[in-house]
Amino acid sequence: MPRELWKGNEAIAEASVRAGLDAYFGYPITPQTEILEYLSKRMPELGRAFVQAESELGAINMVYGAACAGVRVMSTSSSPGVSLMMEGLSYIQGTEVPAVLVNVMRGGPGLGNIAPSQADYNQAVHGGGHGDYHNIVLAPASVQEAIDLTVMSFDLAEKYRTICMVILDGSVGQMMEPAKMPEMRPMQRANWDWATDGRMGKRPRRILSSIYLDPIEEEKLNLRLLSRWKTIQRDEVRYKEYFLDDAEFVIVGFGTAGRVALSAVRQARAKGIKVGLLRPITVSPFPFEAIEQLVGRVSGFLVTEMNSGQMLEDVRLAVKGRVPVEFYGRMGGVVPFTEEILHEIERIASSKLSVDVDPREAWLERMAQAV
Repeated sequence: MPRELWKGNEAIAEASVRAGLDAYFGYPITPQTEILEYLSKRMPELGRAFVQAESELGAINMVYGAACAGVRVMSTSSSPGVSLMMEGLSYIQGTEVPAVLVNVMRGGPGLGNIAPSQADYNQAVHGGGHGDYHNIVLAPASVQEAIDLTVMSFDLAEKYRTICMVILDGSVGQMMEPAKMPEMRPMQRANWDWATDGRMGKRPRRILSSIYLDPIEEEKLNLRLLSRWKTIQRDEVRYKEYFLDDAEFVIVGFGTAGRVALSAVRQARAKGIKVGLLRPITVSPFPFEAIEQLVGRVSGFLVTEMNSGQMLEDVRLAVKGRVPVEFYGRMGGVVPFTEEILHEIERIASSKLSVDVDPREAWLERMAQAV
């Protein structure tokens, strides 16, 4: 297929269709509404299910029902809308059925604004609904990655009978870039031996539920989910490396923040500063081992995010205080400029870093002087 000019949100919608999306349930909320709008026309054209639900809560419970039937199902939303879906997400995980959720993040907390943000990292990676589980979470930094990771999300969700989330900020959702779409996959219902696909009388009844009134049976479910997660941690970590062969210190950033950081890294390299970039693709499972391997080679890390330092805590967990970790973030929907990250790179390159400095406190002091 040739490359075409695609808008991020519409590219995600078309990619899901070509990946075999059979049913979509959603509710409009900026800055992801174009996904819903695109699918409202595209899905009926193909004879597939599209429902604009009465609310995000209604949408996620419709996703739950379709997932139990074993079809490829997805919902999309933005930050406060995803918050409303938390109970349904927990039910989906507790029932061990596959589903895909896309979150085009916006500024918050609260109603916030419709500007790009990465403030839902903790919600996706460390939060979610009640209970003891983990989501697979993918973080694209371009329209092409948004396409590729959307397609991948369905395969991962079905492989592990879990929720796979794609999180991107409004910049990626709204930007237009040349990208290549995959070929259309043939629609084929998987013959899952657990799905409630209505074949009554031809086999024993199948009942799916997240209710385990016996604590021992509930614990068995939790152990099963944990064992599955350990396999995901072992086999599904993805990230990209840039200029790490001779890097003296490394930037860690995902999504748009990582993309801006790459531009800053290239400018710094042109000035003779040996800096590299590690950009997580799976923020859950997080690339702890990749950072672990870098600790012995580099003098420090700079974490950059469009939030107050949520991924920062995962990087610090990997580093374990052995080398300094610095932080630079923008919040509330503010996207950092390349020059801002370059300034931080130059500051670090010309200063003596310490493991005893709290990176967030130091950042707040610098922000107080700058803003």
